Amino acid sequence: MGRTLAEKILSAKAKKSVSAGEIVEAEVDYVMVNDITGPAAFDEFDGLCSPIKRNKVVLIPDHYVPNKDVASAIQAKKMRDFASKHKVKNYFEVGDGGVCHQLMIERGFVAPGRLIVGADSHTCSYGALGAFAAGIGSTEAATVFARGVLWFKVPESMRFVVDGRLGKHVSGKDIILTIIGDIGVEGARYASMEVEGSSISSLAVSDRITISNMGIEAGAKACIIPPDKKVDSYLEDRVRGRYKAVFADRDATYADVREYDGSDIVPMVAKPYLPSNVVPASEVSVPIDQAYLGSCTNGRIEDLRVAARLLRGRRIRKGVRMIVVPATKDVFDRAVKEGLMKVFSDAGAYISGPTCGACLGGYMGVLAPGERCVSSTNRNFVGRMGARDSEVYLASPAVVAASAIKGRIADPSEVAR
Repeated sequence: MGRTLAEKILSAKAKKSVSAGEIVEAEVDYVMVNDITGPAAFDEFDGLCSPIKRNKVVLIPDHYVPNKDVASAIQAKKMRDFASKHKVKNYFEVGDGGVCHQLMIERGFVAPGRLIVGADSHTCSYGALGAFAAGIGSTEAATVFARGVLWFKVPESMRFVVDGRLGKHVSGKDIILTIIGDIGVEGARYASMEVEGSSISSLAVSDRITISNMGIEAGAKACIIPPDKKVDSYLEDRVRGRYKAVFADRDATYADVREYDGSDIVPMVAKPYLPSNVVPASEVSVPIDQAYLGSCTNGRIEDLRVAARLLRGRRIRKGVRMIVVPATKDVFDRAVKEGLMKVFSDAGAYISGPTCGACLGGYMGVLAPGERCVSSTNRNFVGRMGARDSEVYLASPAVVAASAIKGRIADPSEVAR
């Protein structure tokens, strides 16, 4: 019987053939924690009195960077002290890092066939490069610190095939919003999503990361895209160590198979208060107070280029504030070099260094009661970015930029060049 991508990767890491439903112990390649989830993991680990598998551990402060208050400063210091005490080399200090998931990919920790866990739900982002990646709790992260292995229930797999030529301004964000709108926020609960097809192959790695990043918004354990030459090219001179790509067998068994015509997909928006509450951007015309471009979902250089292309020579609508947050130092530096930051600044946007801040309603963009934001982030739950009665509309960078210009949710075709 053929095996899915999830079954094959977990089989390799468990060193035996496994199938959906089995409980296995598997070797983990890397475990990542951030400044929110790390401190609890550190306490658990220190209680184990065990040597640390330091080469597997990655520590990335990003949620409250720079620290917004004394409480967040204490959390950050705890991470810094832990890295020093245990000689963890893979610690990325403020000014040399960025949003954890983009940094994990940029710095070569992620590669096809790897098993990676992180104490953050959007760890599933790494599936875009053909890895099995899943979010875990802080206690589980401490276990991996000590043992380098973790138990998994092998998930069932669902296959999503998207074929056809994508239209102008249609991105990975629109594809994953379409899928989530179809199956719902529990449609892939504890499943491994496999996303493929000619539409997916046409996408840059950056757009694929967006798709895998939001797999968790459908309840998925992992969201894997079969690797190809674009992934190999991206990893050249970047990846740490060797890797071996893994592919599903032709006769693999799937719990469900969904097919989509890529040419039918249009720029989408997820209205409050669920990522599944999707409609075409052209059908939403509500006024906005804020436009947010950034996060582990859409804070890459390609995303900034898309937005800058629409904003060049234009001004953000009076009464709307736009916040631009490159995901990492590398993205920031490239945006400066390419002149994108001047485009944003000339348009009237506020530009920040890498941080998660506003995405989780932490700071640097928190919404007041009754305010509405169009955001390139991944969640629009009640109170996600601020006050409980504020509203978040999830969209692609193109829709975010077009909306900032129009002062309302807008389809990019309304301001297309």
